[in-house]
Amino acid sequence: MIVVLKKNPDEKQLNNLMAWLKSLNISIHESAGDIHTILGLVGDTTMVDIDLLRALDIVVDVKRVQEPYKNANRKFHEEDTVVPVGNTQIGGGVFSVIAGPCSIESEEQISLVATAVKAAGATMLRGGAFKPRTSPYAFQGLRGHGLELLLIAKKLTGLPVVTEIMDLSQLHLFDDVDVIQVGARNMQNFELLKELGHTNKPILLKRGLANTLQELLMSAEYIMAGGNNQVILCERGIRTFETAARNTLDLAAIPLLKRMTHLPIIVDPSHATGISALVKPMSLAATAAGADGLMIEVHNDPKRALCDGAQSLTPTAFQDVMNGVRAILPYAYQMSKEEKQ
Repeated sequence: MIVVLKKNPDEKQLNNLMAWLKSLNISIHESAGDIHTILGLVGDTTMVDIDLLRALDIVVDVKRVQEPYKNANRKFHEEDTVVPVGNTQIGGGVFSVIAGPCSIESEEQISLVATAVKAAGATMLRGGAFKPRTSPYAFQGLRGHGLELLLIAKKLTGLPVVTEIMDLSQLHLFDDVDVIQVGARNMQNFELLKELGHTNKPILLKRGLANTLQELLMSAEYIMAGGNNQVILCERGIRTFETAARNTLDLAAIPLLKRMTHLPIIVDPSHATGISALVKPMSLAATAAGADGLMIEVHNDPKRALCDGAQSLTPTAFQDVMNGVRAILPYAYQMSKEEKQ
């Protein structure tokens, strides 16, 4: 349920309203906008008398919300959420580019790639230490040592780092990681999501291979229900009947999610396509569609990469993508501004 209040409501009346709602075991999420203050009511709202609420002097309107996700719902939070990350942010008009190798292979490799992507304009560094692979015989990552190398690259470049967690037992190793990534295979690992909800770190949540947008938002809800509202959604392609590319990049998800949620949305064209030649056009398309950022795999020698070399860009190719993104961004921002008016 949503209660829309007048601008600058009477403080005494508001306190009385909040106390009454809490006495009904209703959780209240307050969002103050430029025009209205919105109270999002979470819990069993069947006991709340809508007519009584509407009769209050400070109340403009009351609406029941049918969607099962409340914290992530834009109806509860009209303003876009901005997630601070180190010396930058995701959302709020800042276009974020997370770049780096699929897998950390050596100190020389991650440091070289980190320096190159920063020079090209990346705002964050990605690198996999724990790698979920389809085959048990494939390279599984350097694990704890890989995280140590990632933090060396962070110190070298000053870029905040993003890396994937696979299991709750690894959480203690992520103290110095800036953004914890939840991969597509773990999108519905609810025990992991609940625990991440108790952390104070941004969580980058990737859409599952065959999950709907509502299921993605319900997974975000698990994190937010624990008190952590620093959630970034990532569209990384879904599995369809088409086999020409690794996955099918659902670009329509960007404007749809913008209507459904206030959380920032980034796109991973590398995993979505699995083909390096498709990364640039899909990056430009995602930018034009209104994404808040991109996540791109970059390797200094893709042909010899231990993981996902076919979808990785060279530093030179990444620079070319960045040039194209910069050219499109002014038009994307203008379109986004017009949609909000």
